[in-house]
Amino acid sequence: MNNAWFLLVAHFALALTSAGHALLYKRDPRAALGWIAVSFAYPFVGPVLYYLFGINRLRTRAHQLKGEPVKRLKIRYERPDNVDKFDPENPPLALTADPGLVALARSSAAVTHRALADGNALQPFFDGETAYAAMLQAIDEARNSVHLATYIFETNETGMAFVESLAAARARGVEVRVLLDGIGELYGFPRAGTLLKRRGVKVARFVPPRILPPSIHINLRNHRKLLVVDGDRCFTGGMNIGDRHLSQRPSGRQVTADIHFQVEGPIIEQLQAAFDDDWLFAAGEAPTQALVKPAAKGTAICRVVTDGPNEDLGKLAMIITGAVALARKRVAIMTPYFLPPPELINALQAAALRGVEVSIILPQKSNQPLAHWATRNMLWELLQYGVRIYYQPPPFAHSKLLLIDENYAHIGSANIDPRSLRLNFELVLEVFQQEFVTQMSAHFERIKTTAREESLEGVDGRSLPVRIRDATAWLFSPYL
Repeated sequence: MNNAWFLLVAHFALALTSAGHALLYKRDPRAALGWIAVSFAYPFVGPVLYYLFGINRLRTRAHQLKGEPVKRLKIRYERPDNVDKFDPENPPLALTADPGLVALARSSAAVTHRALADGNALQPFFDGETAYAAMLQAIDEARNSVHLATYIFETNETGMAFVESLAAARARGVEVRVLLDGIGELYGFPRAGTLLKRRGVKVARFVPPRILPPSIHINLRNHRKLLVVDGDRCFTGGMNIGDRHLSQRPSGRQVTADIHFQVEGPIIEQLQAAFDDDWLFAAGEAPTQALVKPAAKGTAICRVVTDGPNEDLGKLAMIITGAVALARKRVAIMTPYFLPPPELINALQAAALRGVEVSIILPQKSNQPLAHWATRNMLWELLQYGVRIYYQPPPFAHSKLLLIDENYAHIGSANIDPRSLRLNFELVLEVFQQEFVTQMSAHFERIKTTAREESLEGVDGRSLPVRIRDATAWLFSPYL
């Protein structure tokens, strides 16, 4: 009897602690209520689940740079740091002719705390064959440093080509650092990090799963894709490393369509700094080489936007919502997963109602059925106000692209779903340049001509079992 009372009191104390933490620190009332219920309903298991999966915050750069330890339970309210200590910079002269661009530049400056960088050049790659060839060539030509961060690093034919190239660069004296996500690396076996370490390449894993002390995070993943070579050439976008992005593969095997970009110019200073921050957190090492701003290579004005469940929480969603609100002619979105927060849904509805052409391209066949079903449950909210939805035919479309009017674009790793906007570490590049936006608009329109347009009647015409399935999946949308 005494043992039973002891267990009951122990469970109540643990449940009360985890429920109190959820009540004080969760911003979403649904999430808070859900975790409170789980904490009390499942003896001991509920509080443990909350500790492992419910606390979705990491103190990364701020604490690390101060030499302070990351204390798992000492987490402040989920808000960015120093939001009241930044004075947005004056926009470059090239933007001053367009008040809308000035507003975009100033708002994102206040959110990101980063300046705009002028004089950049961007080259898109629309398939893995051309993107990987350019990346491998850059690694083979590296003289000083190669810094690679990726979510998935498969060890098939493509992955092994990168392993060999990185090892060869290390062998000729180049500083090679590879940052792998602790969960994403598990997509390939043998693990890429193990193979690279055997070849003398320095590898760090971002929040790897661990039994003791317990660290089994499905969330808190580093989803960023970066390759910085010699501090003057960078590759970023949506492509992981693996055969899945090769469009010329034999039929019958999975192919993933995506876009990747080569970037040159002063913006690489910010891209390198983003890599160094993640490396500092994962490996505990500060950069060994001073950041040097590269020379101008083009005319694109850019800025890096980092987002994640740390000091950057909520920045990307705020910038996207603000950009949609400022659109005057067009909003074009291409994303593999689309579960926008309510404020972004409202911004898209309002844009369509004021006459802005709002088009969204989604994959016809998703690699995550639950996310696809959840999206189907909410599309009526947009379709009824004139937002146009298109489904791109296979192969699976993993591309991420946001275009506003004629001069503003987002490229990078982030999807428009809760996992990217709240649970993952993402990196996006803002681009202010008409030439680049025109080029990406042409790609968007090419895809749209092959896509099937969805209608409100089509969504409303789903059978009752399908609607129940979609609505059930939507209940779990904060975690998809």
